[in-house]
Amino acid sequence: MRHAILGAGGVGGLLGASLARAGRDVVLLLRPETLARHPRRLRVESAVLGDFEVDVDIASELEREVDVLWVSPKAPALEAALELAPPERVGSAVVVPMLNGVDHVARLRERYERVLAAAIRVESERVEPGLVRQPTPFARVDLAPGPGCDEVAEELRAAGLQVEVGADEQTVLWEKLALLAPLALTTTAAGLPAGAVQAAQVWSDRLFACHGEAVAVGTAEGATLDPQALASLLATPLGEMRTSMQKDFDAARPLELDAIGGPIVRRGAQHGLATPATEELMRLVEERLAAAG
Repeated sequence: MRHAILGAGGVGGLLGASLARAGRDVVLLLRPETLARHPRRLRVESAVLGDFEVDVDIASELEREVDVLWVSPKAPALEAALELAPPERVGSAVVVPMLNGVDHVARLRERYERVLAAAIRVESERVEPGLVRQPTPFARVDLAPGPGCDEVAEELRAAGLQVEVGADEQTVLWEKLALLAPLALTTTAAGLPAGAVQAAQVWSDRLFACHGEAVAVGTAEGATLDPQALASLLATPLGEMRTSMQKDFDAARPLELDAIGGPIVRRGAQHGLATPATEELMRLVEERLAAAG
């Protein structure tokens, strides 16, 4: 299959490199300022896939037919990134979003014909153009049933990634958000790695309170979630792991605060569910941002 990667950061770069190494046709769609600095080669340092280098094509806009468009920029950059993949060029290709949150799926369906909801669980970072580092021993993609699901799953497995097909779209999206939101918000609000958040009672309490709210809202949205199983994952020692939101804060990059915390608060209100822990954590992050100038 032929693949285009929109948003070749930590996640998109890892996907593009692993697919190219598996012999797939891959093109990275890059903004002009990144295009000029990109080496047309991806180097990966991965705890899951190993260390390798692979050549890739790059372009400033989608100009050839593809079978799959992977959409993986950070949420604040989504609208600008979409301009690189005009709907008429994408056509009937399967569009697979790898963004955090849930709201982006509806936005993509306004623009493209075939959108397959998905979520990725990975810690991966673009260190510089062409270099991706994935330091932790997990890299899993969850796909919702939908257009092209079986074919996309086989492509990912051929690339060396773990793939699971979920029961439905809401479960796939909210299962990830119920883990991501508590971790991203607490680590960023506290300015601490995940293990330190787990060890500090006040932050651990906030972590699990936010998780409980996310599970409640996701369930109200129609997701089938296992609170005990998800809570046990959050209790697994996470050591020095740092979330992508925390890394973005430290690098003074725009945060995915609304994409990650916003759906819990907004949809909680729609269902009459209180979300005080999530709201408090979002406020604490905003206060840290204001203090940082």
